Amino acid sequence: MIGLSQIRKAKKYNQQKVAMDLNISRASLSHYERGIREPSLELLVRMSEYFGVSIYYLITGRERVPGENKDFTLPQIKKK
Repeated sequence: MIGLSQIRKAKKYNQQKVAMDLNISRASLSHYERGIREPSLELLVRMSEYFGVSIYYLITGRERVPGENKDFTLPQIKKK
């Protein structure tokens, strides 16, 4: 999770502080930052609220740009 590490460092928080505030272990936070483990959806929401960024940012390290992927369409399901 590229953005998780970026936002934590930008706010000058150490892993121990964030882990304590989110009620998780420092080792778990480290694993999330390095992509070794993935947090639950509930924890992603808590992290997003804690840092004031989107879940998309936590995962990718960037915010979505309006109009990005505007040509994206879902594949059509063939009817029987």
